[in-house]
Amino acid sequence: MSRVPPVVPGSRPELAALEQQILQARGRISTLYRVLLNSVPIAQGWEAMLSAVRNRASLPARLRELVILRIAMLNGAPYEFDAHLPHARQAGVPDEAIAALRTGTVAQALEPVDRLVLELADAMTRDIVVPDALYERLKPHFDAQGLVELVATIAAYNMVSRFLVALRIEH
Repeated sequence: MSRVPPVVPGSRPELAALEQQILQARGRISTLYRVLLNSVPIAQGWEAMLSAVRNRASLPARLRELVILRIAMLNGAPYEFDAHLPHARQAGVPDEAIAALRTGTVAQALEPVDRLVLELADAMTRDIVVPDALYERLKPHFDAQGLVELVATIAAYNMVSRFLVALRIEH
């Protein structure tokens, strides 16, 4: 059970516009967003940031979803893993890679850039500091925008998974 009670959609008239915005962007108001609705400024900022990361950045969806699944497993956030499974499949992440990520390993069938991106997710999630040597290996694959978007995606989904875990938010 969540440590903070989820807001029942439609129960607080002052949230109607924000709830409508979330519905338009996501098609539903998930348990995560129902908890976020306890703080209007946080819910608004969260929606703006995560929508930019997921819907407006140029990072390929397959890479984005790979790192999201990896971060979810590293941080013990099954809610996030399960929520992104359909997105990962739709983005073309192979079932073998999904199965490997679920067990905390990396599928050998992944492309070298995929494994490099997962290595960055591991470094940022586990150690916080990204070694210069890893950054140098990433530079040939990403321009400045791509690096910013990749790092922002990893940082954002670490925030998501840690929020979910800290507040025990479940499906």
